[in-house]
Amino acid sequence: MENESRNIQIPQDRLLSLDFFRGFTMFLLIAEWTPLFKLLVDPAIEGTIIHSFGTQFHHHPWNGLRFWDLVQPFFMFIVGVALPFSVAKRLSRGESKATIVKHALQRSFLLLLFGWALYCIGPGKITFRFHNVLAQLSVAYLLAFLIMNRSIKTQIIFSFALLGLTELLYRTFPIAGFDQAFVPDKNFGSYIDLLISDELFGGHWVIFNAIPTTAHTVWGVLAGKLLLSERTPAQKIKILVLAGLAGVIAGYALDPITPIIKRIATSSFVIVSGGWSMLALAFSYWLIDVKKIQKVPWFFGIVGMNPLFIYLFSHVGGADLINNIIKPFTMGFFGWTGELPAKLITASLALFLMWYICFWLYKRKIFIKI
Repeated sequence: MENESRNIQIPQDRLLSLDFFRGFTMFLLIAEWTPLFKLLVDPAIEGTIIHSFGTQFHHHPWNGLRFWDLVQPFFMFIVGVALPFSVAKRLSRGESKATIVKHALQRSFLLLLFGWALYCIGPGKITFRFHNVLAQLSVAYLLAFLIMNRSIKTQIIFSFALLGLTELLYRTFPIAGFDQAFVPDKNFGSYIDLLISDELFGGHWVIFNAIPTTAHTVWGVLAGKLLLSERTPAQKIKILVLAGLAGVIAGYALDPITPIIKRIATSSFVIVSGGWSMLALAFSYWLIDVKKIQKVPWFFGIVGMNPLFIYLFSHVGGADLINNIIKPFTMGFFGWTGELPAKLITASLALFLMWYICFWLYKRKIFIKI
């Protein structure tokens, strides 16, 4: 890892909309590690608007799509968008192509290592699970990097070939007990989990998701190249919006044929979530880099500048530590509001303090990278 010294300035040519999009996504991911989203679906408020709103911050149980199902696709897409900017910056510094390839291989390995290690900390033993966003991203990042200099047509064909391969494997897998394409724990992805981990992962998630969701990162690379191009902002937004709408419409239209299931990353899910990712990027670019509305987005951009650090910090118990430290005081001072409101205040303050850690690092120009 690199720990940049305080005297190094943040590059002035950053794409601020990308910092915002990444920061907003990371803010949601770290919020998951506080009790906040669980409290929003507390049985005590069932049937209320707040409860209905809260369900959108929990994954759909199987066939369907909620807002929370888009967060990981957003992140994998964002990494793809950033990739052309990162490579261009390294080339401008005079780095050789060999050095850049070496860095990509190293980064992919470290993402896999960190993603795997997180699953060993909880049980306190070596376990072979690769379901989280870091482990999945290690595969997607490397594949997207290896083909990023190919033609647009080649990259699009490659991304859809991955979806076609996934569709074929799920629909034609012949082993009894795992030959039901879209049935929880009875499909090809579950069989692969048994081979690698010798067990099924809770919630019906599968390791093989890394292959179809690589399409998100490839599409992100194409979007990043678009933003780097000499097209006008209006042209860039138009292309992103049209591509996004095409993905959303096609994904939902495919649902009767191939159900939208995030937990096994079906082709319809990847397409519809890719469409939403394009639209989210278009909105961020229009809002921040075109309209120059940057004060509120800056709040999230702070988190977007240290995504790896805050993700690992939250996963290894940082969020729980902060929550446990402040809980006696917040529950004591705000207990008069009722148990649930006091818990919501506690969780919200814990989330703010995690943001403040990112702000503290930002003020000192400390950015943790791999």
